Amino acid sequence: MDSTQRFSVRVEAYVKYRPGYPTAMLDFLVRELGMGPHAVVADIGAGTGILTALLAPRVSKLWAVEPNAEMRGAAVRLLAGADHIHWLSGSAEQTGVPTGALDLVTVAQAFHWFDRTAFKAECRRLLKPGGRVALIWNDRLTDTEFLQAYEAGLRAYSGDYEEVNHRNLGEADFDAFFEEYRLDRFDNCQLFDLDGVLGRLNSSSYAPVIGTPAYERLTALIRREFERCAVNGQIAFNYQTLVYSGRV
Repeated sequence: MDSTQRFSVRVEAYVKYRPGYPTAMLDFLVRELGMGPHAVVADIGAGTGILTALLAPRVSKLWAVEPNAEMRGAAVRLLAGADHIHWLSGSAEQTGVPTGALDLVTVAQAFHWFDRTAFKAECRRLLKPGGRVALIWNDRLTDTEFLQAYEAGLRAYSGDYEEVNHRNLGEADFDAFFEEYRLDRFDNCQLFDLDGVLGRLNSSSYAPVIGTPAYERLTALIRREFERCAVNGQIAFNYQTLVYSGRV
């Protein structure tokens, strides 16, 4: 499947159940990476606008680039009235953003889908001298019994979980992309009831298709582990928000 279309049928769940980003991370982008009230930023692979919405109040101009029409439409609706956001249907490799326009490029949950060599060339075209790139992921932890069981269920019942997991990226990939980079980590968390856990599952591109035997087995596992592990009817999804940042 074309990676730009993997989330088309999951937009509603993505909007409702994907985690946001911690204030401490946004403050880091301002303090260390040049984001601020006079900055021009592009959010590449903007999706449904989860990060875009958090960047928008902190910058003077924001380009939001998202090739998937359904996801981009959700983001435009979310941020209607923010006239300093410019929406583009371009790809990471051909964004449509003007040359030399940007102080900062952000990518949330998407870099592992890109042609990294072509995206690096595009960043070099877009950034002003000294501009930076921030590659961001919410990395789901396995620090509770429930999250360990959830991870094991994905590995057992999701056909391409291993193939599309962002954790497949390693130091060599970041060394090849950046001139030099740093990695910073920030705590993040969501609390879900059972419907929320199932919604969070369905927001993932690698989740089994609803109604298939794999989906039924995975959701049975989730229901069983939720019943066993929930506290006051809720489960915590714990993350570390990872930010790889530097010049290209």
